[in-house]
Amino acid sequence: MIRTIENNNLKISVSDHGAELTSIYDKVNDREVLWQADPAYWKRHAPVLFPNVGRHYNDTWRLNGKEYTSKQHGFARDSEFICTDITDSSLTFVLKSSDETQKSYPFSFALKITYTLKEHDLDVCWEVVNEDSETMYFTIGAHPAFCVPAREDDVQSDYHLAFEGQTSLTYLLLDPASGTVISDEPHTLALENGSCLIAAHMFDKDALVFDNGQIQKASILLPDGTPYVTLTSEGFPNYGIWSVPGAPFVCLEPWMGRCDDRGFTGELTEKSNINVLRPEEEFIKSYQITVH
Repeated sequence: MIRTIENNNLKISVSDHGAELTSIYDKVNDREVLWQADPAYWKRHAPVLFPNVGRHYNDTWRLNGKEYTSKQHGFARDSEFICTDITDSSLTFVLKSSDETQKSYPFSFALKITYTLKEHDLDVCWEVVNEDSETMYFTIGAHPAFCVPAREDDVQSDYHLAFEGQTSLTYLLLDPASGTVISDEPHTLALENGSCLIAAHMFDKDALVFDNGQIQKASILLPDGTPYVTLTSEGFPNYGIWSVPGAPFVCLEPWMGRCDDRGFTGELTEKSNINVLRPEEEFIKSYQITVH
């Protein structure tokens, strides 16, 4: 089922399936901001990535000497959540572990996702509760795709990405064979006045992956340089920017942890930026989307 709430500025819709945001409608400018999942390019809107962002090397992870098989971006995005609360300004969804989830992720947990509208902002809050008797480990991330171009007569390559206070950024690319990061080959994204054009071939080699908390706020700017949409994600260590070459959308992806480095065969406990949650502890993290 699709749930919808709105205020004077924005109207949002979220599906029970994956607790996935499916629409951010800008009532002021009368346009859809979120990608509408045309399967010719990409069939999703804004999936929630849990309990793993991206892929484990060889789609396998290890804990306490045991091996488990995983799939890209985890199972939450393809799971049915329960909508537990609806108010005039918020929607809350919950996914609990099951016999099925425990086959690939052997922990008892609850994942709660709350979407809250406030004026021109949408706040997305994740809460993970460890309901297990063992310490659990996970990564979690966002994957919202924004319509670029936003207007019919615009060209995507005239739009800019803007990063507050940055002069350049360092990014990594994915190994196409394994879908994991080539960590020893850094690249530089040159910026002018904190921004760069969304170049026509920017995503020819898949996503750009940014580590070390480089991106805390990212904006997409219209061709005239005015802001279109901003994503604020304070305290997130990892970030992805992605599109399908030639597709009319761009994803801004704040991640709490990311896919494996190519060749990583250590235990999950050794993985960089892994989130650690002891029994009965709670993890809370949020990010904000601002529509200008």
